[in-house]
Amino acid sequence: MTTTPASAGSRYLITRSRLIKAPAARIFEVLATPALHSVIDGSGTVRGEQPGGPARLSAGARFGMNMKLGPRYRILNRVVEFEEGRRIAWRHFSRHVWRYVLEPRGESTLVTEQWDARPVPWKLVLLLAGFPRRHPASIEKTLVRLDEYVTGRP
Repeated sequence: MTTTPASAGSRYLITRSRLIKAPAARIFEVLATPALHSVIDGSGTVRGEQPGGPARLSAGARFGMNMKLGPRYRILNRVVEFEEGRRIAWRHFSRHVWRYVLEPRGESTLVTEQWDARPVPWKLVLLLAGFPRRHPASIEKTLVRLDEYVTGRP
């Protein structure tokens, strides 16, 4: 696992990367399938997809997820970045972005996940809620779970 610290001066951009021994297309299929987000989630907050959304994400797609962070709730996301097999990102009402960038490296793929809260106007709320502190470990766990899912090995 490669760990990349937040950019200088911003605790609101958290980036972690992992080299996964699988083709980018296989990894992208998992990321573009909302039904699999709860399977790979390392935070323990994603509980499953809401009915009625797309089976596979695309540019501009809207999809809902069932969540639990203390109480259960639902969140509606919109895909804001999409490059087939290479990049996918979504956000919800609070404007922070979950982004995945895939870079083929021979028979493997470098997968970079980012939590980008730089566009959020109420950053202090995120800080007080502890998100910048908790997200590095959650992202690392997500990348491990993604690796295990696509390679079929624990």
